Amino acid sequence: MLKIALLQAASILAVAALAGLLKGSGAALSALAGGAAYFLPNLLFALRLRLAVATRQTGAAGFLVGEAVKLSAVIALLLLLPRVMEVNWPALIAGLFVVLFVNLFALLLKT
Repeated sequence: MLKIALLQAASILAVAALAGLLKGSGAALSALAGGAAYFLPNLLFALRLRLAVATRQTGAAGFLVGEAVKLSAVIALLLLLPRVMEVNWPALIAGLFVVLFVNLFALLLKT
């Protein structure tokens, strides 16, 4: 799961660089913020899962609660972003989508 997080971080940086080249620094910052809105809760969830496995406290209920907290944090961050910065929506959505698609493709390639 941490390998997927590294791929997600690299993809966020690539999209931010591309957005910065095409539309400027505001778009690059929006792409970073959009990707980070999913990446950071996902990274914390992955670290929590790793800790649960290490301490042998795994279970379906804990996983579901952690996933619900992660998704709630993603939604909260996406709602908060326009209030704290000027958002370039296409760049933000591109940053968010690239993180989601890296997650999807990593899972597809693993099976």
